Amino acid sequence: MIKNYRINLEYDGSRYDGWQKQGNTKQTIQGKIESVLEKMTGRVIEVHGSGRTDAGVHALCQVANFHADVTMTDAEIKEYLNNYLPEDIRVFSIDQVTDRFHSRLHAEEKTYLYQIEMGKKKNVFKRKYIYGIEKPLDVPAMKKAADFLIGEHDFKSFCSNRRLKKSTVRSIKKIDFETQGTTLLIRFTGNGFLYHMVRILAGTLIQVGLGERKAEDIPTILKAKNRDEAGFTAPAQGLFLEKVSYKE
Repeated sequence: MIKNYRINLEYDGSRYDGWQKQGNTKQTIQGKIESVLEKMTGRVIEVHGSGRTDAGVHALCQVANFHADVTMTDAEIKEYLNNYLPEDIRVFSIDQVTDRFHSRLHAEEKTYLYQIEMGKKKNVFKRKYIYGIEKPLDVPAMKKAADFLIGEHDFKSFCSNRRLKKSTVRSIKKIDFETQGTTLLIRFTGNGFLYHMVRILAGTLIQVGLGERKAEDIPTILKAKNRDEAGFTAPAQGLFLEKVSYKE
């Protein structure tokens, strides 16, 4: 009998070309998982992720699902996956869900974490997973700018895909700031994010923190619906998919 499995996994995206399987590369997270599942079942298995993280972006908790007809227990499937997946991809839980569950279509909220180092030198052991600007940021100004981004808006100015024909309206529930020494953590929670949206939001807020933009510029940027009006795209290395929420 074909069953629907949901897996929760983490990965270091440093050496991958993103989540989504592509014809011109074998270095994708989806591709690696599907390859192991095909080896396990003897059949082509399609894995659906909750979101398509970009090249170089990491995940503390990505959610995915796949359908398969196997007699193995959930624990055995998890063990098999972890035995054959590369060391930078780990499945930490698996469970059977209803046949209709879809990790992307049924996701209600996602939280992305962006890490910034303001000190002169990065922590040696975290240097690959944090964006270093080597300058202090005006966090209160960044919070003021972030307040303008909360709620439902057309975020076309914060999307790298200029040819996107689908709606660019999204809703951001909250943007939280946390300072740990010289490290600034920014968490973005919303119902969905456009291509490069979180990294452009982060880049724009960083510019506000550096005094290169004013917090009050945000409404004008939103209204412009023009990518050129927003800030730079912050590097992928500092971005993590942290949490995906579903209705119980």
